[in-house]
Amino acid sequence: MPRRHPSSVAPLLLLTGSVAALLAPASTPQSLTAQPAPATARGGARPAPFTVVEASITDLQTALAARRVTSRQLVEQYLVRIATYDQRLRGTITVNPRALAEADALDRERAQGKLRGPLHGIPVALKDNILTKELRTTGGALAFADLVPPYDATLTTNLRNAGAIIIAKAQLTELANWVASGMPGNYNAVNGQGLNPWDPRPDPRPGFDDGRAVMQTGGSSSGIGTNVSFWAGNVGTETSGSILSPSHANMLVGIKPTVGRISRYGVIPITADQDTPGPMTRTVADAAIMLGAMEGAVPDPNDTATTVCTPPANRDYTKFLDANALKGARIGIPRAFFYDSVVSGGSARPRGGLTPAQRTVMDEVIRVLRAQGATIVDPVTIPSIVAPKADDNLLDWNPCSGLDNARGLDANCSIVLKYGMKRDFNAWIATLGDKAPVASLAALRQWNIAHQRAGSIKYGQANLDVSDEIDVRLDRERYEADRRKDLRLTSAEGIDAAMKAHQLDALLFPGASSANIAARPGYPSITVPYALLPVTTPFPAGFDPRPAPFGVTFTAGACAEPKLVALSYAFEQATKKRHAPAGFP
Repeated sequence: MPRRHPSSVAPLLLLTGSVAALLAPASTPQSLTAQPAPATARGGARPAPFTVVEASITDLQTALAARRVTSRQLVEQYLVRIATYDQRLRGTITVNPRALAEADALDRERAQGKLRGPLHGIPVALKDNILTKELRTTGGALAFADLVPPYDATLTTNLRNAGAIIIAKAQLTELANWVASGMPGNYNAVNGQGLNPWDPRPDPRPGFDDGRAVMQTGGSSSGIGTNVSFWAGNVGTETSGSILSPSHANMLVGIKPTVGRISRYGVIPITADQDTPGPMTRTVADAAIMLGAMEGAVPDPNDTATTVCTPPANRDYTKFLDANALKGARIGIPRAFFYDSVVSGGSARPRGGLTPAQRTVMDEVIRVLRAQGATIVDPVTIPSIVAPKADDNLLDWNPCSGLDNARGLDANCSIVLKYGMKRDFNAWIATLGDKAPVASLAALRQWNIAHQRAGSIKYGQANLDVSDEIDVRLDRERYEADRRKDLRLTSAEGIDAAMKAHQLDALLFPGASSANIAARPGYPSITVPYALLPVTTPFPAGFDPRPAPFGVTFTAGACAEPKLVALSYAFEQATKKRHAPAGFP
């Protein structure tokens, strides 16, 4: 069984004795408590009590400013929801035992007229690979189950400076899904399997009935808690798809920023070439607020990539929230592979394409964009997708992973990820000093082998193995060649080529399908919820899978977040498809 840390069930313990003691602690000064709204002129009726369910950050701030609610009361509501539902979903690894005290302090500041920033008194969660020096950071790995880091990640500091309450550390696929090639998304050895609220049941199919989710939650970040209002929003991280995919799968908005837009210092890495944190929320406006709060006002000396993009004035992305932004915007439709199957490169068989239901949705989305005044450029050709030679075709150039791509078997894949893991993980471990539970990637592998009976590597550790084979010095030339090819196929002959040829503002991708092509050059994307689609996977008789979320993604070149925020917001306002899953009122 996965190991459950005492603080991961803190809300349940808090509620065991007296719910009233949690919800109305005697120590709360009366001057800081929310005051009842005055009776209305008609019949003395008062507004309904404020609820955090589906409440946006703007809703929360408005209620706080009007004294309808305090930050303590927000935290109390969220803790009750975690206590009520998290045993079913496993969306939370650790709850902050100081969350209420932090809320009280922020309430006192508000009462004194001091507001730290746009997240003052707002509870948010961090993916559990983001360091918090007063709260354990596990990465989902048993070896790190009791790691309390010696420093905060830069983004943790930025969020707290903006007034955020870090209420919890959120579920993730172990070490951001670079442990084992067969590990299910949102599984880790510390907390077990996270389940998607849209269908929170285990998979009943033979061969898949090991506790994994019947509906994927996306990976490796978790949108579970944001989906069911355990907190206002969460920070995920992405190397390739781990913000976009869980946002898509949970009917959330996800911003995968340009690599370097948000500091990675203090985030457990896979590779600095592609890693980036980003916000996951229920609305574009909330994501814009969180993005600005996460970004530094000046470059972070601990992360040289933070010089790549210049922040907007006051790091305020809300000024780009323009419901009319689609008027005159040029949106490209990359048909080959992403919409329609294609024969290209080294394959004689068609690859890619949408299901009939997905195609119907995307046709509808394109009609919406046209109706909002966008110029649709259709089709747009991405050169590296249709290239006839395998050496020039992105579909024939995948990241090396798993034992099938071990040393000697990796000539036709990119070693960038496995090289980066060896280089950057060891560098990160060194920053922990004497707090480090293991001394290196090699030591972690050995620890995992020694603790297999405790469940350390249920699905093996093939990705750690192939990374540890890397010799950072001797393999550098091969790594640099592969990195150049990654950039050529995804940037110069990929997104940049398509954007420039058609003078586009953005490319529109179904679901999270732009993850790979945008991740390698470090380009930004925003996913927006749109539909629920029937699941076509066959299941045993008597098991009816529930419809799964399906979103759309706007992608563009480096530092294009302001434009993407505007386009995504305009699309969201024209459609407003997000709603909460049933069963978690």
